[in-house]
Amino acid sequence: MRKGMTLFAVAAAAALVLSGCAGDEPPAPGGGDGEDTSNLYEVNDNVELEGSPTFDAATKAGKIKIGVKQDQPGLGYKDAVSGDRSGFDIEIARWMAASLGFSEDQITYEDIPSANREQALVNGDIDLYVGTYSITDKRKEMIDFAGPYFITGQGLLVLSDNEDIKSEDDLAGTKVCSATGSTPIQNIRENYPDATPVEFDVYSQCVDALKDGSVDVVTTDQLILLGYAAQEPDTLKVVGEPFTTENYGIGLPKGDDALRHYLNQVLTDGSDVWQGIYDATLGEAGVEAEQPSVDDY
Repeated sequence: MRKGMTLFAVAAAAALVLSGCAGDEPPAPGGGDGEDTSNLYEVNDNVELEGSPTFDAATKAGKIKIGVKQDQPGLGYKDAVSGDRSGFDIEIARWMAASLGFSEDQITYEDIPSANREQALVNGDIDLYVGTYSITDKRKEMIDFAGPYFITGQGLLVLSDNEDIKSEDDLAGTKVCSATGSTPIQNIRENYPDATPVEFDVYSQCVDALKDGSVDVVTTDQLILLGYAAQEPDTLKVVGEPFTTENYGIGLPKGDDALRHYLNQVLTDGSDVWQGIYDATLGEAGVEAEQPSVDDY
């Protein structure tokens, strides 16, 4: 299995890819140019997965419910007009569903804010969550994770004319916005006491608050921020370098070890599929990335 790429390479890849999405046109499903990824894998019609209550319930219902993001260009994005979904995370979700025997028309996507992800899994509202979901020990007390399938780090987004905030060292006395329940806002609360945290349900609300002057900076994973900056390069910019390490995982119900091991095996055996998905989405920048090894605990 390949080792994870550096945070700086990830950031560089996203910056180039998402700059191609700037302007009025959102990224197309499957990649920046709408490249079809369905040929990378087939829907499994002979799934053997014993001991997974999540899989059993989804099979009985004839559909799988996957929680995702809808406002993250290049990762998890929903076009407001067509309703089409696109991005790296969406493609990973489709791949995982196919590996379990569910075709695209058997996937029900649920747009779940960061603060509600664990509870949605605990309540059984969704079967999986695939959407820039950082693996943490605290979250693992309530749910389980397959992966990681991607690695990035926390970054900062400011107005393009802001020359005062250049890195995390300049956050004292500022209003820092992120999504409620997210890892980045927890990091700000715990490690930057001189900054004032501001929370909204979704990152796009933080970006709106930044543009109207209600907050000074938005923080979340740098890949996400680069997407917003690419859409409005005259208004927004990403500053500094990633100052944390975030491992993206696939959230699933706590204790469903059979499903967790199964998805980890799919990731482990499917490095070519992962690479194809990456190349069709974030990798269209021409910067190479390597799939991180899973932690099959």
